[in-house]
Amino acid sequence: MTEPRTFIGRGLPYVDIRDLRGRLIVIEGSDAVGRSTQIRLLRDWLEVEGLAAIETGWTRSPLVKDTINLAKEGHMMNVLTLNLLYATDFADRLEHEIIPALRAGFIVLSDRYVYTAFARAIVRGADPQWMREIFGFALQPDLVLYLKADAKTLFRRSLLSKGLDYWESGRDQNPGLDPYDSFLRYQTRLLREFDHLAKDYNFVVINARRSVNAVQKALRENVAAAIPSLKTSSMKLNANTPPTNTNVPMVPS
Repeated sequence: MTEPRTFIGRGLPYVDIRDLRGRLIVIEGSDAVGRSTQIRLLRDWLEVEGLAAIETGWTRSPLVKDTINLAKEGHMMNVLTLNLLYATDFADRLEHEIIPALRAGFIVLSDRYVYTAFARAIVRGADPQWMREIFGFALQPDLVLYLKADAKTLFRRSLLSKGLDYWESGRDQNPGLDPYDSFLRYQTRLLREFDHLAKDYNFVVINARRSVNAVQKALRENVAAAIPSLKTSSMKLNANTPPTNTNVPMVPS
């Protein structure tokens, strides 16, 4: 970053963030929008280009990920408890994965970030200010790339992948509706909230209804613009090329 790093809110008082010379790049978007595929392609490309990259993702903390999965299986979680668990997951990954990787000069590709928690909680009635205070320890990312597709596109993709998730279908909010109508109603509200967040936090919005290659090209162009050391001319797509560099340098400070 050309400017000193900051937290979204009050931050972590015991963590020094002055020497975090890596880059934090967030990929946001709803379920079935294609985040996992795009992050895999981005990471492969960055490593082929000679930059060290790691991936972190929502609810992947070894500390609480099993607890979160078990709690969600019961379909009885209230919004406050669920977001306290999300905050615990994120705090653990921030302190033990994200900040150490940034300090070592890695590019951190985050599959979702605190904005996912904001959007999901707000459409479920949580107070926006409370949510921002709970997650105020989050670092400001260098770049947020928001993969956006309409609710009907997301529904079709969900059916073709893992099926309809109880929570991502909003069935906790719409118990009387069939899964299709519940999904469309919930995702429409979620997309509206993401639009608000995009304006508040300067997301780069990417049309995710396009082909995988078209979306990946747009992502690479924006990532290259955020990392001066990256060869901006190297935009050629080659999804099948594995990383070949074994001596991978860090991002220059």
